[in-house]
Amino acid sequence: MLFRQGYSYTYDDLIFHPGFINFATDAVDLSTHLTRNIQLRTPCVSSPMDTVTEAAMAVAMATVGGIGFIHYNNQPQVQAALVKKAKSQRVAFMPDPVCLRPSDPISHIDLLKETRGFSSVLVTEDGKVGSKLLGVVTSRDTDFVVDRSTELCEVMSRDIISAPAGASLEEASRVLIESKKSLLPLVTDTGELTELLCRTDLKSHRQNPDSGFPSLGADGKFLVGAAVGTRESDQIRLQLLVDAGVNVVILDSSQGDSIYQRKMIEYVKKVHSELDVIAGNVVTAYQARNLIEAGADALRVGMGSGSICTTQEVCAVGRGQGTAVYKTAAVGNAMGVPIIADGGIANSGHVVKALSLGASTVMMGSFLAGTDEAPGEFFIQDGLRLKKYRGMGSLEAMAKGSDARYLGDKSRLKIAQGVSGSVAAKGSVLRLIPYTLHAVKQGFQDLGTPSISAAHYALVAGSIKLEVRTGAAQKEGGVHDLVSYEKRRF
Repeated sequence: MLFRQGYSYTYDDLIFHPGFINFATDAVDLSTHLTRNIQLRTPCVSSPMDTVTEAAMAVAMATVGGIGFIHYNNQPQVQAALVKKAKSQRVAFMPDPVCLRPSDPISHIDLLKETRGFSSVLVTEDGKVGSKLLGVVTSRDTDFVVDRSTELCEVMSRDIISAPAGASLEEASRVLIESKKSLLPLVTDTGELTELLCRTDLKSHRQNPDSGFPSLGADGKFLVGAAVGTRESDQIRLQLLVDAGVNVVILDSSQGDSIYQRKMIEYVKKVHSELDVIAGNVVTAYQARNLIEAGADALRVGMGSGSICTTQEVCAVGRGQGTAVYKTAAVGNAMGVPIIADGGIANSGHVVKALSLGASTVMMGSFLAGTDEAPGEFFIQDGLRLKKYRGMGSLEAMAKGSDARYLGDKSRLKIAQGVSGSVAAKGSVLRLIPYTLHAVKQGFQDLGTPSISAAHYALVAGSIKLEVRTGAAQKEGGVHDLVSYEKRRF
């Protein structure tokens, strides 16, 4: 067997043989289990990193049928507030639109356009959501104003078409379409701004056929996950998250097979028995069995395979992600515990490989960094629109508290296991994930497996064939021998 030869394989090392096709691409079912008790329509989850997942990402991932895990590189109250914020949002509506004060200059909009891509803003009394709406400023109002210090109150449109706060998406959509405006504020009876519906968001929602089936919990609200540590102080954080309505938690550690995780799993199961717990990270069958027997409801698999992770170089510990997923999934699936393949996902082919090797979902970090919903501001460098992205093992992230993830919060000397960098802008998750998953469905069709569970069964039965690619084969399998080519942008 390929995985018994003592080699550690990455996704790129492996290639699958095609199978027999007797179904259409649209017939492929990518619904899956995140944990023992939580099902998802989409096998994609966002990583609990401070440059990947906060409220906006959690909402976007739930909207496309996945789930986002809000990072804990912050104060417990801040993380709980992010969970509550994500849980309170509605599909297609923007709960925190950009607002400015009437006394702010047009130059503030210029800055927003450069850093965040916004050219339209709402003007409220104090520049915040929740205060009285006074006007709307779009590019049509400012394009030909030479003096950029002109106050917004001089150029804003006061002829505002709005909808009542709490209006359904169907009701608000009808008003927006009939008004032929680009923005529809939702306001209370006394004029306070509560939400915003944008024409672009509505178009994106309608163009995505699956957007009508978001990930919802038993409470009818978005499914939202969060990460916690394994210190005693994290028990307080956990209580705040539960009070905020969190649906599932990840015990976040680079090496999860520890007495600390076992004790935390035991605590969660005792105090919050209704809450599913994802343990990890692990890369071996032995580690997986230990945490499953401790009570884990799912396992997060991967160590040192992320694009910004240096654990394998610094600590000489880890495993190639292809081998790690296969070995842990053999144990997890046999014991009824789903595997989350965390790290190494750079394209749709990697998603196909992870799921076909036994994972039930894939966790994405760099793949989602740089999207509109990722935390942080865009900036321009060498003509490229970029966003910051960093590993939770970087010194920069450790300075904010992530060193607890590497069991280094008690050490005087901090050893980095990650780096900080930047990634190119990728557009919205609401377009990126559906596009990627259509490619994944084509991969499953080529394999001859109409669902994730069918792929798992075929792997165990031996009907899925795979082999190792040489360096030359990997080069041949990608774009090569061209002077230039046009890369697809989302």
